Amino acid sequence: MTAPIAVALDAPDLDTAARWAAQVAPHVSTVKVGLELYLRYGPDAVDGVRGASGVRGANGVRGANGVDVFLDLKLHDIPATVRGAARAVARLKPAYLTVHATGGPAMIRAAVEAAPDTKIAAVTVLTSLTEADLAAVGLTGPAPDAVRRLAVLAVEAGARALVCSPREVAAVRAEVGPDIALITPGVRPAGAATQDQARVATPEEALAAGADLLVIGRPVTAAEDPGAAAARIAGNLART
Repeated sequence: MTAPIAVALDAPDLDTAARWAAQVAPHVSTVKVGLELYLRYGPDAVDGVRGASGVRGANGVRGANGVDVFLDLKLHDIPATVRGAARAVARLKPAYLTVHATGGPAMIRAAVEAAPDTKIAAVTVLTSLTEADLAAVGLTGPAPDAVRRLAVLAVEAGARALVCSPREVAAVRAEVGPDIALITPGVRPAGAATQDQARVATPEEALAAGADLLVIGRPVTAAEDPGAAAARIAGNLART
């Protein structure tokens, strides 16, 4: 049984991302291809990590180490543009595709309609933002209230997954019920540096709060042995 972790493959090149994917695949459920890697390599980024790790392919069948692919592009544009973008990447069969909830219900609905076999995951409030940041951009806070409002808006527009910080998971779960996948970045093992994340929790805390999928990047990929780091976190979660 693999852990409900999406390892963020934020690598400088595709060879490194593929190597990380192969190392962590036996221990985690998901690998995440982010904006930098996708903009540099396009669909080859998804194909590369699939080939390295046995990621779930277009036929939906897992290989020996098959994991899901999470395409984290955070689409945010007018509905017609997002519809076209979502349709373009839907052929890659990602398990998840992110859009910004602040794009509004019409935009979210366009993505849902364009990629019916992918869970559209609406990003509520980025985990890097503080209360002061929210005020500066004009988003009415505090952060938990803003997250709940955007979560409800996104689910009503058809999103089947939400991205929020671990600190808001319990409140969001109470708002949207058990059938929406809650994805939490800002997850750091005890003692790890928070880096550019402002609202964080440990993996154990995030799962206990009700998260379904934990996004973990640098605590795994910056380790001397990413596979061992992923195995260690997965083992701690299993014991918990």
